[in-house]
Amino acid sequence: MIVSQKGEVTIIQLTGGSATQSFSREFLPKIRDVIIQNIGCKAIVITGEGKFFSAGADITAFQKSIDDGDSVELIRELTNILHPLLVKMRTSKTIFVAALNGASAGGGLGLALACDARIASPSGKMAASYSGIGLSPDGGTTWLLPRLVGEQVARRFFLENQVWSAEEAYALGAIDEVVDEELLIDKAVEIANHWSQWGNHTKEATKHLLLTQNVNDFETHLKHEQTLIESAGTTSAFAEGVDAFLTKRKPDFSNKE
Repeated sequence: MIVSQKGEVTIIQLTGGSATQSFSREFLPKIRDVIIQNIGCKAIVITGEGKFFSAGADITAFQKSIDDGDSVELIRELTNILHPLLVKMRTSKTIFVAALNGASAGGGLGLALACDARIASPSGKMAASYSGIGLSPDGGTTWLLPRLVGEQVARRFFLENQVWSAEEAYALGAIDEVVDEELLIDKAVEIANHWSQWGNHTKEATKHLLLTQNVNDFETHLKHEQTLIESAGTTSAFAEGVDAFLTKRKPDFSNKE
């Protein structure tokens, strides 16, 4: 993996085995650790290398686990790493942007879907790939994808074992934008900067409210909104925003809670 900075945006590039065998005992803990170490920064762009954004599981390791009789233990170990990571990404004040340079499959699809935004080059692809190897989906894919494209489109995607091109995923709403290969990272950084310019409470609360909006009834959700906007009223970002509005200047939310 390669970790670099572009201004205030951290870029995490999955390279080699971390892109081609992301969800293995060797590479998944490393991916988890790098992301967790950088959570709390302004924004993170995740991308891959060559033909792969993140190709999901190491199928050879699956075969060995079947031969050794510990396939359940392997699956449990990997999901116990991946699933808490996805929760942290969805609830963090950090803005995550997936820059899909190539294929995202299996758990790699879950990693992409857990980001706040997804852009792709024309080489980007989305695949479930679970049914083709006799597994049911994981990585939050059956929760995240229907919220982007609708339940029936997602149902067909999984049960027909479809592979979506970047343009198909964009047309369905799973990807926010398709850009030329050479513009991919710059565009991802641009989105990351734009979406992360607000106060920390604003970002974290907005992500929380969007995460919970369709599991709460309307009255409960209004109470959540009330609690969070009351908390926002005590923040330095609120004071800065109001002052900027009244003095007709652009607000500066840098390091504002």
